[in-house]
Amino acid sequence: MRPMTRWAMTGVLLTTALAGPLSMPAHSAPGSAPASLYAPSALVMTTGHGEKAATTAPERAVTVNCAYTTSGTHPDPRQACADLDRVNGDLDRLATLRGNEAGQPCTKEYRPVVVTIQGVWRGTRINYEHTFANPCIKETQGAAAFAF
Repeated sequence: MRPMTRWAMTGVLLTTALAGPLSMPAHSAPGSAPASLYAPSALVMTTGHGEKAATTAPERAVTVNCAYTTSGTHPDPRQACADLDRVNGDLDRLATLRGNEAGQPCTKEYRPVVVTIQGVWRGTRINYEHTFANPCIKETQGAAAFAF
């Protein structure tokens, strides 16, 4: 093969390889999109008995991924992501999202439970901590995101 023909073929192949993906539609099928269009939302949630996370050993840790599809080791990652969406990432509102709508009475004992959320939410790094007075209050007043 002549050098000029080889260069031309190389140019055609390079152009096809580079321009081909650029000419494809962003959505290859209805209802689906590349995951790169969504900001990352991957969180690690922990809970433990104590007042501060710095002095409390985590007793339980779960993961939640809310990017394009929900997944993780949380018992209900879909509801956890829905709670985070409802408060638009305002984690201070998350701790009182449910209220005590079931009317479940809680004792007034002080046995603090600390919940932490660390990771990335919609592309923003977060480091959150909230202390509930006891496990009953965590279960009745905290969001479903805290139910693990």
